[in-house]
Amino acid sequence: MKLHPLVLFIFAFSASTSAQEPEPFELSDEWISQIEQSAPSTTTIPIKGKKEILIFSLHTGFEHWTIPHTEAVIKTIAEKSGAYSVTTSKDISMFEMRNLKNFDAIVLNNNCSIGDKRDLFWDVLKNDKALNDQQRMKKAKKLENNLLKYVKEGYGLMVLHGAIVMQNKSRNFGEMLGGSFDYHPKQQKIKVKLVDSQHPLVQAFEGEGFEHVDEPYFFNNAYFDYNFKPLLYMETIALEGMKTNPKDKIKYISWIKPYGKGRIFYASPSHNAQSYENPKILAFLLDGLQYVTGDLPCDDSVLGKSGAK
Repeated sequence: MKLHPLVLFIFAFSASTSAQEPEPFELSDEWISQIEQSAPSTTTIPIKGKKEILIFSLHTGFEHWTIPHTEAVIKTIAEKSGAYSVTTSKDISMFEMRNLKNFDAIVLNNNCSIGDKRDLFWDVLKNDKALNDQQRMKKAKKLENNLLKYVKEGYGLMVLHGAIVMQNKSRNFGEMLGGSFDYHPKQQKIKVKLVDSQHPLVQAFEGEGFEHVDEPYFFNNAYFDYNFKPLLYMETIALEGMKTNPKDKIKYISWIKPYGKGRIFYASPSHNAQSYENPKILAFLLDGLQYVTGDLPCDDSVLGKSGAK
């Protein structure tokens, strides 16, 4: 069947615009109200008492426009569920051990660092005139070690999108998270798929993946140990703008993992606040909070190199 030129034009135009980057917008009360209406009313697993959550939203490097939106989303789903009390901060003193112990879990929100060191704590401390460089480095390392110790002792850590870059050159931080950030191609439509549709932490998606426009994150270093339980993935064959043609045909973009007695939840989605308008993503993130705070027991046995695809 031969199509009319106008039909061909409309089809080509639609295809070329379907994956356009969503436009940034200012956080508003109206948008937060929309998120609140879409968020789950209760947690998947009933809890016995409220947990204390810290959302840490400081960045020193690339500024994701969704930082305030992501903070508002986590705060909204946490408080609407009735399961959590939320504190927000951009102060690195929150990583002093005396402060960390006030929280059952920490949420790292797009905490991109900058420069050669890729160390957010150093980025802040390098401006402290009361310290010399050696003292700054010592304190930066202490704050990072505090976070590692905090999780290892049994607390939780949720890491969202660019937050994986926070201590991106730290081997210990990368091993705790399950990988380090390598790069991302241009924003594009991503078909997100479920690794195991029966896993409790993806039940919000009702057996199906989802599509959205996002930065397709690629990881390196500890990622290739596959020392995590993958939840979501994307197929590399469907992506544009990769540096090289990867040997592994799928890339995991969300996972959970134990770390000592504690728990890690990582989710690369999302670079754009529009993705949070999907109620299933909101439910997924709330389940992630339940996992890191120890209320949602599930299989978090690591995949390991032998199980990688």
